[in-house]
Amino acid sequence: MKFSEMKYERPDLQQSKIIADKIQNELKNAVTFEQADKAFIDWDQFTAGIDTMISLAYTRHTIDTADQFYDKEVEYIDEVSPEFTDIQQSFSKLLVESTFRPQLEEKYGSLLFKNAEIFLKAFSPEIIPETQEINKLETAYQKLLASAQIEFDGEKRTISQMYPYKQSADDKVRREAWLEEARFYSSHGRELDDIYDQMVKLRDKAAHKLGYDHYVKLGYLQMNRNCYTADDVKKFRRAVVKYIVPVANQLYREQAKRTGLEYPFTFADAALRFRDGNPMPQGTADDILETGKKLYHSLSEESREFIDMMYADGLMDVLSKKGKAGGGYCTQFAKYKVPFIFANFNGTADDVEVITHEAGHAFAFYIARNISPSDNQSPTLEACEIHSMTMEFFGWKCSNEFFGKDSKKFRYSHLFGAITFIPYGAMVDHFQHIVYENPAMTPLQRHHIWQELLRVYMPWMKLDGSPFYGEGKGWQRQIHIYENPFYYIDYCLAQTVALEFWTIMQKDMNEAWERYMKLVRKAGTQTFDELVETAGLASPFDEQALKEVAETAVKWLNDNSEF
Repeated sequence: MKFSEMKYERPDLQQSKIIADKIQNELKNAVTFEQADKAFIDWDQFTAGIDTMISLAYTRHTIDTADQFYDKEVEYIDEVSPEFTDIQQSFSKLLVESTFRPQLEEKYGSLLFKNAEIFLKAFSPEIIPETQEINKLETAYQKLLASAQIEFDGEKRTISQMYPYKQSADDKVRREAWLEEARFYSSHGRELDDIYDQMVKLRDKAAHKLGYDHYVKLGYLQMNRNCYTADDVKKFRRAVVKYIVPVANQLYREQAKRTGLEYPFTFADAALRFRDGNPMPQGTADDILETGKKLYHSLSEESREFIDMMYADGLMDVLSKKGKAGGGYCTQFAKYKVPFIFANFNGTADDVEVITHEAGHAFAFYIARNISPSDNQSPTLEACEIHSMTMEFFGWKCSNEFFGKDSKKFRYSHLFGAITFIPYGAMVDHFQHIVYENPAMTPLQRHHIWQELLRVYMPWMKLDGSPFYGEGKGWQRQIHIYENPFYYIDYCLAQTVALEFWTIMQKDMNEAWERYMKLVRKAGTQTFDELVETAGLASPFDEQALKEVAETAVKWLNDNSEF
């Protein structure tokens, strides 16, 4: 079914409670495994319908934040979604306590039940008021960023539309673009601080209501960390500082020589990888989409079927426009068994990474779409990011078609970015741990913490006191910090695994694809560490894995640095 034809109906809370009670009673009163199993599947279909309506509302709202109908629907969902979570939790409690749990585990796997037990620890009706307020604040943050109308080059532009100027080879244009964007954020600095301050305190309050010392423990439960701990992540961050930061620092020193710009960099100058300009995709947005189709046609029959469906049914909205929310994401409409890609093309290499990264998520959902129950269709988020970040590297197959004369620069820049991103991602995670362990911090103290962490994780950056970025306020533009606490380390873990896949690709593309598909086909039936093992790769929590991917990538970059 085409996206435009999918009918939205507001999920009715009271009617949903009636249906939920009926199914829950069927599970509670089941006298045979068949009866319990039927109740479980009925519940899966029931929640798939609700999830689909919620996804439709949020997707159509982000496509046009000025649409008054979906604006009201998102307000309603922000208010009632914690009630739906409460309904879901009631069923999860019955499920894990069911006398038929052994038979259900045998049929559907034990991980589903382990995750349900984590879910029971991550929510209670007690925290519904805090969750409702956080939802409203997240929507307010989205609207604030979507409202940006930055006067530049004779037109008013959104944040996404500023990206090409922020990468311009013309130093004056690039620096002015960064300055104008910084002025937008600075003009809303007090509001951005206030939104986040409220979020931190609400999350901390919710954590205390559930019996936790601070939000970090609750945040990990809400992220469904089922195979590693905050201590494991702390060790990973230390390994990043030990192995990746020195390598990244050297790469930026070489960038300074290549571009003739001063080291350490201002934020504006760090954005320029090559003196004659960063790699730019050739052709129009339609050309990029057409090459994307060629890429997926070349990988496998399944990926061919997937991309043809996405294009034929209009399951993506990728052009940047006024009133559209920023960023990019992949969601799914469970009722229709299809994914959807949201993005903001801006004329940079990011457009190509969208058609690979977000489509990597979408392809994984497509492969898993018929797995029952739906809880087994998707793994935890760091594993989902393996799907997307590895697909970016498979995109090198069509780099000549995507970038033409800039294809070599793109491959270099992409690998350069993969390595140098890891310190930034680890810094975002470290920042959040400090913030939520110290919720009484003032906004000014948070800015100072960000500055201190920049010195540790990104020593190539100059903290010159320039507006916004140079003042330690750049974290305010990172959507995940506001909306998805503790998500960002997932990108770092996944990037490490994706770099392992990239290493295999350099020797045998077919073997890399076969291993990738082994991981993807397991969907949500294995934990993150089990999925990595399934692909025959080393865990990113093993220091040696970080050390080896850094060494391999740097050698490739050094061997391919002539332009």
